[in-house]
Amino acid sequence: MSDNEKEIVRKAGKKLLKLIVLIVIYIFLNAFINTFLPSILRETSIDFERIYMNYQSYINVIIALAVGYLIIKSFTSFVYWNLRIKYDHPTAQAVKNVFKMLGIGVLISTIAGSISGGTAGVALGGFIGMVIGFATQKILGQAIAGLFILITRPFKISDLISIGGDEGIVEDVSIMFTIIKKSDGTTVLIPNNTLIGGKIYIKRRAAETK
Repeated sequence: MSDNEKEIVRKAGKKLLKLIVLIVIYIFLNAFINTFLPSILRETSIDFERIYMNYQSYINVIIALAVGYLIIKSFTSFVYWNLRIKYDHPTAQAVKNVFKMLGIGVLISTIAGSISGGTAGVALGGFIGMVIGFATQKILGQAIAGLFILITRPFKISDLISIGGDEGIVEDVSIMFTIIKKSDGTTVLIPNNTLIGGKIYIKRRAAETK
């Protein structure tokens, strides 16, 4: 194993440890806020418990949003560094971004559902999840298409290609766009979802460039 691979494995291990710590912190905070703190307040002479119970749901939401986002961020970073063992930065970053978008959507819909509680909560969570799904459908479709392109590599940076009537040198392949530079100096950003299922003409590979 090379020094670079050892460094990647070390970083992946650190991200996994951070993820575990955050999950433990969330479990502890949840238990403290919903179990131990009400019991402590119940023993006081002033009716702090009643006051606290009025704001308990808001405290739970704030903690779930804050720690939940940190958990999603740590998980996606762990996924990223694991993928870096076999894949380059653009591919690993693309997978990370897709997981982050999905994680945030699930987090928001879950919290919204838990606030309402019961059947209404399930319905509300499902509805918000559906709204988020429709709102991000195009973005996710474009991101997933970019992910497939990065993994399958039908073309590479510096290849001369023709896509949808645009011909030029590939300058970059990101999660959302494939960027080519035409012979007249024009830079074209092509949405990745338009490439899936379309014809791609590879006129010259980068290695063949004189």
